[in-house]
Amino acid sequence: MPELPEVETVRKTLKQLTQYKVIKEVVVSWAKMIKKPENVEEFSDALIGQRIEDVKRRGKFLLIETTDFTIVSHLRMEGKYGLFQQNEPVDKHTHVIFYFEDDTQLRYKDVRKFGTMHLFQKGEELHAMPLSQLGPEPFAEDFTIDNFTKQLAKTTRSIKTALLDQKIVVGLGNIYVDEALFRSKIHPERVANTLTTKEIEGLYKEIISTLSEAVEKGGSTIRSYVNSQGQIGMFQLELYVYGRKGQECKVCGSTLERIIVGGRGTVFCPTCQK
Repeated sequence: MPELPEVETVRKTLKQLTQYKVIKEVVVSWAKMIKKPENVEEFSDALIGQRIEDVKRRGKFLLIETTDFTIVSHLRMEGKYGLFQQNEPVDKHTHVIFYFEDDTQLRYKDVRKFGTMHLFQKGEELHAMPLSQLGPEPFAEDFTIDNFTKQLAKTTRSIKTALLDQKIVVGLGNIYVDEALFRSKIHPERVANTLTTKEIEGLYKEIISTLSEAVEKGGSTIRSYVNSQGQIGMFQLELYVYGRKGQECKVCGSTLERIIVGGRGTVFCPTCQK
């Protein structure tokens, strides 16, 4: 599943590709993808004549802002957007097409059909599900060390499980939780409320720096992730632990191990993360 750096990269390229284009028609071939409104025709009809004003991000969600509405889109496992000319063949896994007045098309492709779209009146999206219960953005002012410490002090879950909870900080998934924990030398099974002040400060800094570096490099191309222009991310070349079970630790040379934490495959260094 794309995490914050990948979704941020998609946001940037999607904005470049679609900003100021006017929608003349929307065709949905997989109705279950549209979660709000329940009537797919209402979704399609509402967007006719709307101009795309901006593309934003909240956690792992894309927010496509039009003249009057906001489309809240989650890519899930395999979702991809792409801009096409009208004469280009449509892939069988394309389930939503936004037709623009300039005869280009924004197509949403999703092999597994797990992606979702919600349509809100602009301004209402942040006060309703699925965005209303999200925690702070890791690059925002409200993600402070004090609030982070208070949130961790409330839970007896493992630190990995806690960090995957989008109510504590948004955008972290399996890849970047493993990487941030390695960089801060914290074992993924440590109980969250047992971390010392020094460990929390180190983890806080590594969450921000790891995500910042990943955004700069366009995210990590794991399995099938590409951005809206078909380009791959390059941060996977910088990964210390994720996907490297059985390989040597880049820091100490120990063999990296894989365990299951909170139902998620987790790679760590038994020497660096005691």
